[in-house]
Amino acid sequence: MADQLPLHPGLFSWPSKRPELLGSRCLECGEHAFPSQDSCRACGSEQTEIVGLGHSGTLWTWTVQSFMPKSPYLTDETPETFRPYGVGYVELPCGLKVESRLRENSPDSLAIGLDMELEIIPVRCNDEGTQLMTFQFCAAEVS
Repeated sequence: MADQLPLHPGLFSWPSKRPELLGSRCLECGEHAFPSQDSCRACGSEQTEIVGLGHSGTLWTWTVQSFMPKSPYLTDETPETFRPYGVGYVELPCGLKVESRLRENSPDSLAIGLDMELEIIPVRCNDEGTQLMTFQFCAAEVS
């Protein structure tokens, strides 16, 4: 298996059996942010901490993207291999809504209120051949 690295450090805990998104929480007002920020967008405080935001949420809204991503959102896809994919906002337990690529790509498999789970996926290889990893959400397994 190729070496793997996060596309951007600090977005998620990985490698991990149950990765979660990482963000910040304001120590003054409790506001959460993703990605993490050094100051609070709600109250302006510079007292924040890095926190786990969880690995699951609820689909708040969604659409299907039927065209290849433009720069700077480069992938290893080509016009021949590209397949439409879902894009949506997932509401996390802390109330924060995070924009994410979705594994599901059909209106028949997406619905507002759907339980979602985080997964880590390869997005492209860098010039050294290292596989760069990012996150997406997928429909939660029903047990």
